[in-house]
Amino acid sequence: MMDKAARVGEVRARHGVPLEAVALQFILAHPAIASVIPGARSIQEVADNVRMVELRIPGAFWAELKSSGVIVEAAPTPRS
Repeated sequence: MMDKAARVGEVRARHGVPLEAVALQFILAHPAIASVIPGARSIQEVADNVRMVELRIPGAFWAELKSSGVIVEAAPTPRS
């Protein structure tokens, strides 16, 4: 798991994608997930969470995660 986490970090850094956006959007891409309730202690954190869900993540980011075996090829990913 630590190796995969490090590889996600490397791919994320190359594409300039925030980890928060990756985490929120990846889980929301699965058809069985209806909602996610991220923690927030302030109005600013709520606004940040909304921004991370709405941030456009390039399709190339998800494709690289799949091609490198970090996530399985069949994993649902957000539309870019």
